[in-house]
Amino acid sequence: MRVVIQRVKFSQVVVNSQVVGKIGQGLNLLVGIADTDTEAELDWMARKCLELRLFPNPESSTDRWQKSVQEIGGELLVVSQFTLYGDCRKGRRPSFTRSAAPEPAQQLYQQFVKKLHQSGLRVETGEFGAMMEVSIENDGPVTLLLERDHD
Repeated sequence: MRVVIQRVKFSQVVVNSQVVGKIGQGLNLLVGIADTDTEAELDWMARKCLELRLFPNPESSTDRWQKSVQEIGGELLVVSQFTLYGDCRKGRRPSFTRSAAPEPAQQLYQQFVKKLHQSGLRVETGEFGAMMEVSIENDGPVTLLLERDHD
């Protein structure tokens, strides 16, 4: 499982000219599901996304990494992105052989979103499998790649 985490001031997803997900301050999560992912990866990844200290302490100008999205009461926008497993090392077209097939990927993606909802934070999503326009106002900019390999 791979997640690109972006600290944002604003983010939204548009499908067919309709806004389907929109947040203010929080995290934009681009989520790639591998063909080997299980619920163990989902648990670990959800906990990491919620607990990573990616936000500054508003009371101090020097504490840039003091608060988690949970601690600031931020919001989450979760967007499925199978292209995170695109392998571009050979040829001129990416290979997606490590990406999960659509049906199991959608089930795992929905389980991941459900785990994030359990935090009590506002969680918005894109539309799985759709062509999406994602607008991101990155704060910092802060962008991190979180990856969970199997033990």
